Amino acid sequence: MTDTTVAPEASPTGGRRPGYVDYEFAKRAGRTLVKAGPQVSAAEASDIVGDLRQAAAEAVAPVAETSDLHAPDDAPAPLVVDRPGWISANVDSFRALLEPVVDKMASTMKKAPGAATQAIGGKVTGAEMGSLLAFLSSRVLGQYDLAPGGTPRLLLVAPNIVATERRLEVDPHDFRRWVAMHEETHRVQFTAVPWLRDHLVSASQALAVDLAPTPDDFSKRLESLARNLPDVFTSGEGVANLFATPEQKARIADITAVMSLLEGHADVVMDDVGPRVIPTVAHIRRRFDERRSGAVGVDKLLRRLLGLEAKMRQYRDGAGFVRAVHDQVGRDGFNAVWTSPETLPRGAEILDPGAWVRRVHGAA
Repeated sequence: MTDTTVAPEASPTGGRRPGYVDYEFAKRAGRTLVKAGPQVSAAEASDIVGDLRQAAAEAVAPVAETSDLHAPDDAPAPLVVDRPGWISANVDSFRALLEPVVDKMASTMKKAPGAATQAIGGKVTGAEMGSLLAFLSSRVLGQYDLAPGGTPRLLLVAPNIVATERRLEVDPHDFRRWVAMHEETHRVQFTAVPWLRDHLVSASQALAVDLAPTPDDFSKRLESLARNLPDVFTSGEGVANLFATPEQKARIADITAVMSLLEGHADVVMDDVGPRVIPTVAHIRRRFDERRSGAVGVDKLLRRLLGLEAKMRQYRDGAGFVRAVHDQVGRDGFNAVWTSPETLPRGAEILDPGAWVRRVHGAA
C-alpha cells in the first residue's frame, strides 16, 4: 500500500518563515525518511479508507452509550491519513506547542545568530524532528490531534492499521472497529469536555518552557546525561525526566496521570463495547497485548530513550484506575473526573484510585 493512495485527506499547512526550527523542512525530511506502508492496489486502498470511515461512524453511538459522554454535533469528523499526513499534522502541532520554548531560548542567548547560521540550524533541528516523527509514524494507529492554534480532530493512520491487522493475523473488519472504539473515546473525551484540551495544552506548554535549557544550562545537562544515561534505559521514562527538578517531576507526574486516565479510559471503553459488536474482540485483545510488550533490540532502546515504555504503562495504569473507580462509585461517580482540572487524578492517585475517590467524593 502506498501512503498517498490510502489517505487523500491529509490537510495542507501554510508556509512560515524559517527560524530556529525549520518546520517545513521537518515535513520534507519526515516524508523522505518515512517507511513505505503495506502494498495494496488503488481499489483496495479506496476500500480501506471507506471502511475506516464507516468504522469510525459506527463507533459513535456505542462509545457515547458506554461512556455517557457525547460529542457535540459540530465536532470535526475523523480524518483517515497516511504516514506523511500524520507527520505533517504533528509538525504543525509541535510548532504551536514549541514556539514559547524557542522564544525563551532565543531571549536568553547573549548574541543572536546571523541569518545564515540560523537557517542552517533551523534545518538541522527540522531534520531531527522529521527523523523522529518518521520513526514514530509507522507505530501510531490513531491519534486525537490537539492541534494547538489549529483545528483539533481525530486521525486514523490507515497504513499502520492495515500493517498491524496483518501482522497480528486478526480479522480486518473487527480490528478496524476495535481501534475505532478506542480512538472515538479520545474524540469524545476532548469534545464533550470542552476545557480539557486547553488545560492539557497549557500545562504541557508551561512545563516545556520551564524545562527548556538556557545556554548556561547546556554543559551541565550534557554532564548529567553522560552520568545518568543508564538510568534512562532502565526506567523507560525518557530523557526529559533526567533534567527535571523535583517540582518539575511532580508536574510531569500530574500530566502523565491525565494521559494515563485518557488512555486507560479509552481501553476500558473499547473492551466494554467490544463483545457486543466485535465477535473476535477477545482474540484481538490477546494478540494486541502481545504486540505492546514485544519490542526488542534497537526498537526497545529507542522506546526507552523517548519515554515510550512509560507510554505503554499508561494503558495499564489508567485502565486499572478507571475500573477501580467504577467498582467503587459507578460510572456516574467516575465521570466526576471530567468536572474540572481539579477533579483530574494527580500523579500519586493514578496508582491509588481510592485516594482520588476520597478526595473527590469524600467516600471510602
